[in-house]
Amino acid sequence: MPATEPDVRPESPEGLLLVDKPSGPTSHDVVSRARRALDRRRVGHTGTLDPFATGLLLLLAGSATRLAEYFHRLDKTYRATLKLGEETETHDRTGEVLRASDAWRGLDRREMEEALAGFRGRLSQRPPAYSAKQVDGRRAHEAARQGERLELEAEEVTVHELELLRWTPPEAEVRAVVGTGTYLRSLARDVGRELEVGAHLVDLRRTRIGPFDVGDALSGEELEPGVQLSPPHFLPPADAVAWLPRRRITREEQEAVGHGQRIERGEIRPGAGGEEPGEGAPVALIGEPGLVAVAELRAGELQPRKVFHAA
Repeated sequence: MPATEPDVRPESPEGLLLVDKPSGPTSHDVVSRARRALDRRRVGHTGTLDPFATGLLLLLAGSATRLAEYFHRLDKTYRATLKLGEETETHDRTGEVLRASDAWRGLDRREMEEALAGFRGRLSQRPPAYSAKQVDGRRAHEAARQGERLELEAEEVTVHELELLRWTPPEAEVRAVVGTGTYLRSLARDVGRELEVGAHLVDLRRTRIGPFDVGDALSGEELEPGVQLSPPHFLPPADAVAWLPRRRITREEQEAVGHGQRIERGEIRPGAGGEEPGEGAPVALIGEPGLVAVAELRAGELQPRKVFHAA
């Protein structure tokens, strides 16, 4: 008898699971809970949330875990509460206060909105010392907890929207729509420094990732063995990537794709943004049953990159 059983139970779910993460557990804790609830070892997430944060976590189960890279490009929407007057070592409420100032008392709503306006668009942002970023194979947060500070390079990020929702100094609640790689903790730090008063996050909630909304997610308490999986909180692979450009393929084309062969471009339906896919863009190939593969557009043809169902 083999030491471990293959993860090929026919009743095991494969697809995308939306979970509303509570404050406290790590994202990996939620993944572990999902593995027990789904009775499936092959479960992963598409992007972490800090332990203190709440909100939408996207989990992929079974062969759908191979789709994770395509979710990284989706924009994310957050509601965040900044506390002015204190900068902490983690840039959130869990860290030790490094600097404090009462200068926030002289600020008004207009000054806060002007500061936020300066952080819209393309930015150069340095990740937090307490983050999962790696330098020479070491994670920054692990080094920081051992008293070391790794030199993290600033990275280009995009803040599509940043608006002030509530102004109750020393707190300010904002809504942010950001591109991949953007840290809201770093944004809070940088806004505080721009205002010369310091700031950190006291609350963070992710409400959307691309087309997926936290209102459709399972709560952490519902993620238990025997949970009933159905839309909108659980989607099969074809529906999970419905925002990608896609093309219906014939049985003959499906057989060719299953052997890794290129097929003609054919008629591609645009993705969620409505734009036509460019060179190298991923395209979902839909056949029987459902998602057959994700291909890349190369020189007017579709080259299979990840095959899920051969003919």
